Amino acid sequence: MAKAKGKGSEESKGPKTIQNRRARFDYHILEDVEAGLVLAGAEVKSIFLGNANLTDAYCKFVNDELWVINLDVEPYKQSSHFTPERRRDRKLLLHRRELNVLERKSMEKGLSLLPLELYFKNGRVKLRIGLGRGKKDYDKRDQIAKNDTRREMDRIRKGHF
Repeated sequence: MAKAKGKGSEESKGPKTIQNRRARFDYHILEDVEAGLVLAGAEVKSIFLGNANLTDAYCKFVNDELWVINLDVEPYKQSSHFTPERRRDRKLLLHRRELNVLERKSMEKGLSLLPLELYFKNGRVKLRIGLGRGKKDYDKRDQIAKNDTRREMDRIRKGHF
């Protein structure tokens, strides 16, 4: 007999989006682009389970191709034969026009290409790449102060002191 899906059934929700919160804290994101990834073997299953980390990852152009470096994907535990390296370089799939535009923009002083989030779309793994300019320390402090005051105002409005 099949199990009834109720409110407590978490298995039916599907994969979670893996986000790089550090990138949004350290950079002003000016523009973002969706790209596909070239993955090997059971890496897709591992990402589906949420076993990936974008914290130290960055994007780089090598021979007119865009690569994501240091993307950490844990090996899938049930995989028996081929398990690729955790932090290997993975090629990103974009149209040539998009690659040319991103390469030109990333050459500007102070701009970096950063992976922002990893998610599934139509059964395929996608990586959202952001073109960002580094924040100064005072920008970060201002952002923290704004978030604190917003949170405090929300608490007061709801009646939680």
